[in-house]
Amino acid sequence: MKHTPALLAAVFALLLAACSSMPDSPGASYTPPAMPTKLVNGALVDNDGMTLYTFDKDATPGKSACNDKCLFNWPAYFATPDDTAKGDYTIFERDDGMTQWAYKGKPLYYYEKDKKPGDRLGEAVANWKLAKP
Repeated sequence: MKHTPALLAAVFALLLAACSSMPDSPGASYTPPAMPTKLVNGALVDNDGMTLYTFDKDATPGKSACNDKCLFNWPAYFATPDDTAKGDYTIFERDDGMTQWAYKGKPLYYYEKDKKPGDRLGEAVANWKLAKP
């Protein structure tokens, strides 16, 4: 089979275009993934501003003691398949097979009664604390 210069040029152009879209390529635009939380008024919140909590009974890093009925009041801060652990933030697999965010080994949760960004109704509940850096 004969390769013409035009065919070779077209293949080279396609390869060059494919490589230029890769994040490690010079000149490619790459936006690092956002951190899973922000710090607001001394506490960690998710990227929508909802307050996050830790549970005193979570004694083993990366292991949740809040299961079954507990999750109705304290929903886990679940990680998506596209999420990536970063720095002090880790992702662990729960006993139910779902993945959850943790900060410095402490699983992160929401409080069911917090309805809008800035609500902190869970900080008055025994065994629960605002998640803090």
